[in-house]
Amino acid sequence: MRIGVLSHRGNEATYAMWAPTATYLSRVVPRYQFEIVPLDFDEVDPAVKFGQVDFILVNPGIYVNLEVRYRISRIATLNNQAGDVANNVFGGVIFTRQDRHDINTLADLKGKSLLAVDVISLGGFQTSWRELKAIGLDPYKDMASLSFGGIHDDVVRAVRDGRVDVGMVRTDILERMAAAKLINIHDFKIINPKVNPGFLLNRSTRLYPEWPFSKVLHTSNELAQKVAVALLNMPKIHPAAKAGNYAGWTIPLDYQSVHDLLIDLHLPPYEYSGRFTLLDAIKKYWYWLLVTSVFVAFMLFMTAWVSRLNRELKQAKLHLEQQYELILNSVADGILGVDMEGNTTFANRAMTQITGWAVEELLGKNQHQILHHTRADGTPHPADQCPVYATCRDQIPRFVNDDVFWKKDGGSFPVEYSSTPIKNAQFKTVGSVVVFRDISDRKRIDEEARQHQDDLAHVARLSTMGEMASGIAHEINQPLTAIATNAHACIRMLESNNGETERVIDVMERIGAQAARAGKIIRHLRQFVKKEQPELSLIDINEVINEVITLLRTEIRKAGVRIDLELDEHVGAVLAQHVQIDQVILNLARNAIEAMLEVPEGTRVLNISTRNLQDGYVKVVLRDTGPGLDASIADQLFNPFVTTKSNGMGLGLSISQGIIEAHKGRIFVESDSRKGATFVFQLPTSQTRETAS
Repeated sequence: MRIGVLSHRGNEATYAMWAPTATYLSRVVPRYQFEIVPLDFDEVDPAVKFGQVDFILVNPGIYVNLEVRYRISRIATLNNQAGDVANNVFGGVIFTRQDRHDINTLADLKGKSLLAVDVISLGGFQTSWRELKAIGLDPYKDMASLSFGGIHDDVVRAVRDGRVDVGMVRTDILERMAAAKLINIHDFKIINPKVNPGFLLNRSTRLYPEWPFSKVLHTSNELAQKVAVALLNMPKIHPAAKAGNYAGWTIPLDYQSVHDLLIDLHLPPYEYSGRFTLLDAIKKYWYWLLVTSVFVAFMLFMTAWVSRLNRELKQAKLHLEQQYELILNSVADGILGVDMEGNTTFANRAMTQITGWAVEELLGKNQHQILHHTRADGTPHPADQCPVYATCRDQIPRFVNDDVFWKKDGGSFPVEYSSTPIKNAQFKTVGSVVVFRDISDRKRIDEEARQHQDDLAHVARLSTMGEMASGIAHEINQPLTAIATNAHACIRMLESNNGETERVIDVMERIGAQAARAGKIIRHLRQFVKKEQPELSLIDINEVINEVITLLRTEIRKAGVRIDLELDEHVGAVLAQHVQIDQVILNLARNAIEAMLEVPEGTRVLNISTRNLQDGYVKVVLRDTGPGLDASIADQLFNPFVTTKSNGMGLGLSISQGIIEAHKGRIFVESDSRKGATFVFQLPTSQTRETAS
């Protein structure tokens, strides 16, 4: 059970005074644990309103407001302990420094600086305010300044230190601070002192009943009765009472005097009492009523005029909507609006023509379930992965260049589309607009262009093989000659029947090795000239380079070129079309060999290297020691029909560039201050392509 206590002297003092009382109740009331919740003046009302406390202990002024507003009920009244005397009433004290000879009566407070506890503190402000009002002083108007300290002790210290002229606190504060050696009570002068034989504390105001202990509305009457009995039975000398400086509790007192004070000061809940009635207002302010009548007549005229303007605005709005619909339907791309739940809000005519869905069938229906429910491969497309939904969530525009939408007849078509957030007048996202385009024709043209590129590359390979025919024939002729020679030698050894079995076996092994060599060359040749299928496969770029060197061995030997291979053994696998990468390396290597024919023999070196790059690419470099490239033509080498050869067609590098770019790579000439030319191409590794996909 939470007991809210007004923390008028600070939270630390509140805990010290009232925690023992909570401990006492926890021990006396079975099955309940009580705790103290210190509350500032502005925290009391919300704590009761929202049920954050079960019991409340506040000054009588606050209690009366809570009683009226939230129907709390008092169950006991505090007996305050002042020295050896217990009081169940209290009042307010108006005081100044003893050396202020200019302040002796309430009338002397006019024009002085005043510090009270809080605007809703009964003893620390409201009781003293009532006394000032009785002599015609208004603390809000007649003082040099009126401020609030929030804590009684701070008010006392401010007066003592001369920061303000006059202070207001509840009775017993000065005595308690003096007993605690915090002040010397003789340093202060009481203004408007009142004497009562039954009340020995310093005071300047009338007396009012002490703080009530109350239950809030949601607390059961049964528990409230047990708590009331426990409080009333608490001995006056109990340790909890001593800690709180009180002498037990008494039955709830009558708080009518507090009601009277609040009525007199027009404070809540009586802030509206005594106001003029409607009839009084009419008698006193009839001329204002006349002005108001004229104003009302004017407003009626203005209302009629505004109504006419509204009708004209509606007509203009209807015209704009018609124009908007006309513009929307004139666009060839499909357009639809989507709200935050993914439902279609509008669609243009192109949308219905492309998909076959009528506008009436789309409005209010989920666009993802109708148009975007399945991927191109037939697998379901989850809504949480839909870019349109993502745009609604994060307000980021998106563009998708390759996806599929579904028609009413169940067929799909490829699209590119954008999804852009729609914002209302308050710049809050209320949905998105989707603009899409059927790219079936474009994909067909791309496929035809790719097929044309493949055919062109195949023709180029056949042309290359025609140019290399004599060299390849020589390479094949060597193992065939060796096979024939060794076969005849083997026959002669067998016919001699001299028992040289081991020599025969050795010769047969040589025949087998030469046959394998010839077969390898033929296999590479067949693979190179065939028209490869478009499927990609994992290839080792180092193996491809070795295969090309095999095909070029005759040209290399004939040209007197030395091959330096710097191949990284740990280079990543590349997802590519094997024959096309063969063709790129062959084109670049043959160009390098032909270029080096112009330099003296013995200086002709072709260096081929491979290595991994940090961004997930494999880098292949072909560097020759030829005469190099003319700067005027270097930037145009990859354009069709541009060549440095007298009899070349200028298609080899252009085809090579198309192949590398189709594999998501790049090819370029690397600038080098040394003699010769350096060609570089980069291909993504298989992991990089999968991540990009």
